[in-house]
Amino acid sequence: MSERLTFDMVSPEKHLFSAEVDVVTVPGSEGDFGVLVNHSPMMSVLRPGIVLVEDGGTTTRYFVQGGFADVTPDGLTILAEQALALDGDDKDALQNAVTEARSRVESETDEQKKAEAESVLRVLEEIL
Repeated sequence: MSERLTFDMVSPEKHLFSAEVDVVTVPGSEGDFGVLVNHSPMMSVLRPGIVLVEDGGTTTRYFVQGGFADVTPDGLTILAEQALALDGDDKDALQNAVTEARSRVESETDEQKKAEAESVLRVLEEIL
């Protein structure tokens, strides 16, 4: 049996994922990167985007916003400020996230925070 990557993902609301998988693709601040078992240790800030969890030919997707990824000899842990499962019947939750993001863009007065909110809104609209 081949070695597998231990992967955990949590947000303030809940523990979203915990299992051994084949590979995880992470939306890092410097670009997307893939993590396999025995990956070199590293940390990365997350940018708004999609985490792809691949296991045995099945891909599970999560939208993440904020947080960081920590790769250690023991595996990968993602601590996301916000995370939303995109597979299954979560269309209502996704639509609510888009509505929230639009509201934040419209109400934000700080230019940097407004730009961040616009980035999140673009990603969410692409997902929809």
